[in-house]
Amino acid sequence: MTETVENTAEAGSQAEQQAAGAGKLQRTVIGRVTSNKMNQTATVLVERRVKHPVYGKYVRRSKKYHVHDESNALQIGDLVQIKETRPISKTKSWTLDKVLEPGRVS
Repeated sequence: MTETVENTAEAGSQAEQQAAGAGKLQRTVIGRVTSNKMNQTATVLVERRVKHPVYGKYVRRSKKYHVHDESNALQIGDLVQIKETRPISKTKSWTLDKVLEPGRVS
């Protein structure tokens, strides 16, 4: 009898955490900054390798994301980790998680 009481108590707390958004997982991806000309926004290019369904060769697929950069700290060429968040604007649903490697200054 005590086991069922403990299990229901744990299930209730998990449901409360998920309702509050604390237990929700956020997608994270790694990419390179290609533009930082907008105010508090940077464009990040994320590349992934996909196996071609017929030929079996690995092909690079890329996509650009608009990322919220609160402090305007990102520079072109930075390698960054970004995470998904609530929509901030029409095209911006990602925010900066951390800078993994600063870009090379030439």
